[in-house]
Amino acid sequence: MNRWLVVLGAVIVQICVGSIYTWSLFNQPLMDKYGWLNNEVYLAYSIAIFVFALITIISGRLQDKIGPRKVSTIGILLYGGGIALSSTANSLIQLYFFYGIIAGAGVGFAYVCPLSTCLKWFPDKKGFITGITVGSFGLGSLAFKSIIEYFIENSGVSVTFLYLGAICTVLGLIGSQFLINPRNNTHRKEGFCENSNNFSVKQMLKTKSFYLLWMILLLGSLSGLMIIGLAKDIGTELAGLDASVAAGAVSVIAIFNAAGRILMGATSDKAGRIKVIRLLFLFIIISLIIMSFIELSYILFFTCVSSIAFSFGGIMAIFPAITSEYYGNKNLGANYGLVFQAYGMGALVGPMIISSIGEFQATFLIAAMLSILGGALTYVVTPPSPSLK
Repeated sequence: MNRWLVVLGAVIVQICVGSIYTWSLFNQPLMDKYGWLNNEVYLAYSIAIFVFALITIISGRLQDKIGPRKVSTIGILLYGGGIALSSTANSLIQLYFFYGIIAGAGVGFAYVCPLSTCLKWFPDKKGFITGITVGSFGLGSLAFKSIIEYFIENSGVSVTFLYLGAICTVLGLIGSQFLINPRNNTHRKEGFCENSNNFSVKQMLKTKSFYLLWMILLLGSLSGLMIIGLAKDIGTELAGLDASVAAGAVSVIAIFNAAGRILMGATSDKAGRIKVIRLLFLFIIISLIIMSFIELSYILFFTCVSSIAFSFGGIMAIFPAITSEYYGNKNLGANYGLVFQAYGMGALVGPMIISSIGEFQATFLIAAMLSILGGALTYVVTPPSPSLK
């Protein structure tokens, strides 16, 4: 099988489930229709991201055993079904269950499969191919933004969930059929020698590197998840933008998020994974400090959110490659599923900080200090020794 067909399927699946990043478009319409509070509506997105990450523990192991095509198919059916069922939600509990748990679980089942499969077909270009696959996930919000806005304006927010679920189900099922592992479990390029130092989950958990990587990913994803979920609200409240203008941040974030994943993933192949992550933390810290202390103009707002989205995307692209290099490809799905829990925890920590402080600028300052800690940890983490297996 042509390995680029695998990439095509991976891109289609990731764009579909990546539509979860359009959540900020739903916040205000749901508040207007049902009278719910902002933090109550936003919690549905936080639950979805947390469940998404949690399910990757199961999906990573499962796709290692039964193959990525079956697992991604399950994921697409859950995601599309959960989104469609959200159209019937008239209470917060229903919204949390349909969107947060069912749709979130669908993303969790589908997300790991394109990553793990493509890494096995492209062991010679780990950062580049990871950038493409997770970059497609970041592009999901851009691909669906105009469609969602059109449906919300013309059909209402509830019907929009139904249409979005149907579209993602059809396209996602098509993409899933291309996700097939290479027969020898790795597609070798002439002159390339794949790392055969494979750690099991149990062996990985015995290494100090795992816990350092976990903390770095948690601290690196925290600010990006906050910006993605609340971009429109931040624009209207801090920068004084009209709602329609602030909604444009969704497209800007999607572009820079995807660009960071593709460019930084490829750059890390040559410059080194940890060095690039260090640089991306610096971008995040500077942007958060600016947003904490300076009154945001139109240009400054979009510059800062773009910088954070770009850096967040880059970090998300590099971590699957780091996990593969540190712990091997054989158990990559299961191993990365555990590493990825840091991302899900980041989705919960952000809202906890916001709700406890209640003010965006102070929240950004705390996020900046946490990012400084994350950057400092990159100077400590090192690859595990094979003797630790």
